[in-house]
Amino acid sequence: MTEAVKPATAGARKVGFISLGCPKALVDSERILTQLRVEGYEVAPSYEDADAVIVNTCGFITPAVEESLNAIGEALDATGKVIVTGCLGERPEKIMERHPKVAAITGSEAVDDVMGHVRTLLPIETDAFTGLLPVAAPGTRAGAEQPAREDTRHGDVFAPSVKLTPRHYAYVKIAEGCNHTCSFCIIPKLRGLQVSRDAGAVLYEAFRLIAGGTKELMIISQDTSAYGVDVRYRESEFQGEQVRAHLTDLAVKLGEMGAWVRMHYVYPYPHVEKIVELMAQGKILPYLDVPLQHASPKVLRAMRRPGAGKQLDTIRRWREICPELVIRSTFIVGFPGETEEDFQELLTFLEDARLDRVGAFAYSDVEEADANALPGAVPQEVKEERLARFMEVAQRISAEKLVEKVGTVMDVIIDEFNDDEDDQPGTKLIGRTKGDAPGIDGQVYVYAADFAGAVKIGDIVRVRIEDSDEYDLYGEVVETPEWRPNVPQLGHFGKH
Repeated sequence: MTEAVKPATAGARKVGFISLGCPKALVDSERILTQLRVEGYEVAPSYEDADAVIVNTCGFITPAVEESLNAIGEALDATGKVIVTGCLGERPEKIMERHPKVAAITGSEAVDDVMGHVRTLLPIETDAFTGLLPVAAPGTRAGAEQPAREDTRHGDVFAPSVKLTPRHYAYVKIAEGCNHTCSFCIIPKLRGLQVSRDAGAVLYEAFRLIAGGTKELMIISQDTSAYGVDVRYRESEFQGEQVRAHLTDLAVKLGEMGAWVRMHYVYPYPHVEKIVELMAQGKILPYLDVPLQHASPKVLRAMRRPGAGKQLDTIRRWREICPELVIRSTFIVGFPGETEEDFQELLTFLEDARLDRVGAFAYSDVEEADANALPGAVPQEVKEERLARFMEVAQRISAEKLVEKVGTVMDVIIDEFNDDEDDQPGTKLIGRTKGDAPGIDGQVYVYAADFAGAVKIGDIVRVRIEDSDEYDLYGEVVETPEWRPNVPQLGHFGKH
């Protein structure tokens, strides 16, 4: 139950926001924040300024669940008014058991429901002018007529205008949900089966982002390779053309816009070779985030993962097409039934595949996941020991691959300044190469040299690589070329 609150007569209601979890959840947060702004709410920068707090939770693995529950408790202690949404919201009983005083709970991708609870908890006066602003997603404004469409739950025509990323990069979600039945995963239970957005909606969102100064687009979904399967690759309009909802067609059009386009969560389906061909042609970044999870055919079958035993051949084929290809992947060690022989097979695969970017996790039970019932649980100390051995090999391979970059000149997108107190402003910078995604991959520590003060966050510069370590590169700016996308920039005439 929530207290009745009189409509605000002076000043906007302020809502705090906590966003947890993966980039896909971050996009959901951007959608909610966009709608808050549209309806006249302000986003509070701290608990002290917030009239209520929205917590967008993660519920995938046990540590993420605990982090979400702790965040809810902290927000309740600070404000007393908390709306919970996101993946953990699909398990309201777990939230209520720990925090029975939350104001409301919704599941993932529930912009409509979240906004309904916000309006109840913090009603504001309707303004004759702001009330005419367009809503951020179908049906989110109270009393709005639902459009005649098959499915609006996933906001298939909705592109958020509030970004939680810096101006120069953005995540673009092309589908929601997943059709796989991996034994360690409950995403289909939390987010449902796959629902793809129309290609036209995705492309118009990308066009708007690039026009506003975004230089790098991260394409995300639960299974990016399966984009469009659920809608039978139907066509939709983009700038007078009909474009199929197929990953290859989408990548071609995105590549024509002239920004960096980075592919995440790509399963190794046969048609991914066409995507790699586009990378070889310089249309999109030569980067694939492929969640392989393991290499032992026995373990992969227990995980119910596709492509067991064929991963190495696939990787070799991709690299033949595009030698510059950077491959990132994640793995699970200590899965139920994993023997030392299985683990050694994983290490051998890692040595043979020589993946560029690698992350790994020790297996932990996920509530309601089928893997919990599998025999052969691996003791925790064995999991941790295997994880350490795995990361030792991955770190060595990473260091060996990065040292090969020393002496080359690479494109680097600048994410932040790194000046010491005595430095001239803009002397030291931190950026990423085309082979590094933000937040999960390595960085380039850059000395601006003669370009000190002239390089801005978001600039793409040419850097001569002078040193490397296990994960990062070090270099000096040698050129600051002008960025010229194939999309007119806001505030300018023609191409810029």
